[in-house]
Amino acid sequence: MTNWETIIGLEIHAQLLTESKMFCSCSTKFGAKPNTNICPVCTGQPGVLPVTNKKAIALAIKTAIILNCKIEKTSIFARKNYFYPDLPKDFQISQYELPLAVNGFIDIEVEGVKKRIGITRVHLEEDAGKLVHKGSARIMGAGESLVDYNRTGTPLMEIVTEPDIRSSLEAKVFMETLQHLLQFIGVCDAKMEEGSLRCDANISIRPEGANKFGTKTEVKNMNSFRAVAKALEAEEKRHKEVLQEGGKIIQETRFFDDIAETTIGMRSKESAHDYRYFPEPDLVPIEPEHAWIEEIKKTIVELPTKKAERFEKDFELSKADAEFLTSTPAIADFFENCAKHYSKPKIAANWIMGDLAAYLNANNLTIDKIDFSPLKLAEMLGLIDKGTISGKIAKIVLAEILKTGKNVQDIIKDLGLTQISDESEINNIIDEIINNNPKQVAEFKSGKDPVIMFLVGQVMKASKGRVKPDMAQELLRRALS
Repeated sequence: MTNWETIIGLEIHAQLLTESKMFCSCSTKFGAKPNTNICPVCTGQPGVLPVTNKKAIALAIKTAIILNCKIEKTSIFARKNYFYPDLPKDFQISQYELPLAVNGFIDIEVEGVKKRIGITRVHLEEDAGKLVHKGSARIMGAGESLVDYNRTGTPLMEIVTEPDIRSSLEAKVFMETLQHLLQFIGVCDAKMEEGSLRCDANISIRPEGANKFGTKTEVKNMNSFRAVAKALEAEEKRHKEVLQEGGKIIQETRFFDDIAETTIGMRSKESAHDYRYFPEPDLVPIEPEHAWIEEIKKTIVELPTKKAERFEKDFELSKADAEFLTSTPAIADFFENCAKHYSKPKIAANWIMGDLAAYLNANNLTIDKIDFSPLKLAEMLGLIDKGTISGKIAKIVLAEILKTGKNVQDIIKDLGLTQISDESEINNIIDEIINNNPKQVAEFKSGKDPVIMFLVGQVMKASKGRVKPDMAQELLRRALS
């Protein structure tokens, strides 16, 4: 049996966070009614002239900087010619021979091992439209397909890696790392489920120790990190089976069926000359001045890796906790703002990673889309420290805040959740518990000390968690003596 080495290179398309499209003033807002955000420019009507979106260039330059790329002094747009129903002009304005930036890298960490993945190029282009298939979720098996041109012309940035990736896991980690970077610097919301971050993968295998690459195939339709990993695993397995049986791999584009978790051949893979690239005659070259690049560089915020390292050091968090809290810019900002108002950051982190994260996951929400501020969390945690409410009561308070958006104090007052600190009131509860549990009382008095915890639990239950457990135990022991 031959031992094989897998070679993977990724082509990532990221929609840039601009208000208008790449070459016209149409809105880029997601979810609009089909074919409403269109105009003669983005639909390629005769006689129109495109105008380049300066903000899109700035966002791409910002990305190139954090990807450690060399920004070219001159880059030009070209026409990439091909026919497809989602491309109304029959060509896509892209960059080919002279891209915006080249020769960068990203460092990733896979199972504790750090690795550098090269970035071949970063270039700008316009997005195509979106096909909506009737009768099937995919083009294969659909009775008909409709086209929505709203996405046509949306500013798109393509990031192409070197063939440095050696496993499906590395590819997944690379995509996750890139997503975090793009989100943190605010150039792309990077939502794979909405198509604002998309990935195509080129994969081949070769015998271990060989220098020559094998024949590659391109895999499409990977709309999640899990799908990236599963698609590459399936295609890697197919390559090995074909070659071990004496067959040949054909250079082609393949579609990932996420239900069957297999790849399906779509068409033979095009080469660059098939697209008949030539310079776009209606657009001037991009020649960013050094001063402008430096100005863009100053807008780059602290990147997630550096932020996680700082969280570990400044807030004495574990590496895993710090990585969770920097998984998105919104969570990182929420935690850091909470830590400004509450002096025990580890406790705040536990609530964010625990009850708050569970609520967000259960309701498919993000932390920036809920009516709950870092100040409210800090206030609630402060009330626990003061003894106004218990940790158990705080969970009820948090759930009610997330449900209603009300203030902490109002919820505590409305639901009568203030901690009971009056000993006489607690003793009344204890007397009732002792009278209702004669068997357990007798066992405790016979020397079975652990039974006290059962009685404490009964006090907590009767008080609805409004008595401190340590106070309940102290007063119970006193009463039973």
